[in-house]
Amino acid sequence: MSDAQKTDAQQSFLDLLHAQRVWDVELPAFAPDTAPSAPLPLFHTWFAEAVAAGQAEPHTMSLATVDAEGHPDVRTLMLHDADERGWHFATHRTSAKGRQLATHPYAALGFYWPVQGRQVRVRGPVTACAPAESLADLHARSTGALASALTGSQSEVLASQGELARTADAAWERASAEPDAEVASWTRYVVEPREVEFFQGDARRRHVRLRYRRDGADWTRELLWP
Repeated sequence: MSDAQKTDAQQSFLDLLHAQRVWDVELPAFAPDTAPSAPLPLFHTWFAEAVAAGQAEPHTMSLATVDAEGHPDVRTLMLHDADERGWHFATHRTSAKGRQLATHPYAALGFYWPVQGRQVRVRGPVTACAPAESLADLHARSTGALASALTGSQSEVLASQGELARTADAAWERASAEPDAEVASWTRYVVEPREVEFFQGDARRRHVRLRYRRDGADWTRELLWP
């Protein structure tokens, strides 16, 4: 590709990028002075409202961790629960994120629900659940989820798509035949919140940001500049 073609391709990308719009919908209002004293009830409310508004896959979230060298890493995965203990997810402890959490057991979560212009951010230490709870988590999910867990080798180098197909087919067969199959590396984790921020977008960029900070057994609420 010539320099001129590269320039044209880059300009085409920029034109496409700059043509995109944010929140071309009516956004809900958020009065932070009416928010509850703790973040969990507000998260439950916002999640239910995201579902009611037709948000696709509202249970997906970004998980940010750091590796042994302190370099950040991020990926998208599913929320498994949000209760008084914290925000729950699961993965193989032998995966990249599992190894990173073993070294640095602290993480950040990010939810984005564009149909309402809302974000929720969670930060805090991460605890691995007991094997029995992790196994129960796995068996509460679908056959496909069990098959995926049985496939294993997450984050390792894959020799070919053919190898994946063969391994995945075998895992599906086992998951169908043995719905109670155990996966020793499958681990449920809980992010215990130290900070939780609720962001409500505004078309005039007067975004509302409400942060909860853990203060002993209580929470401190504070507004942030957008």
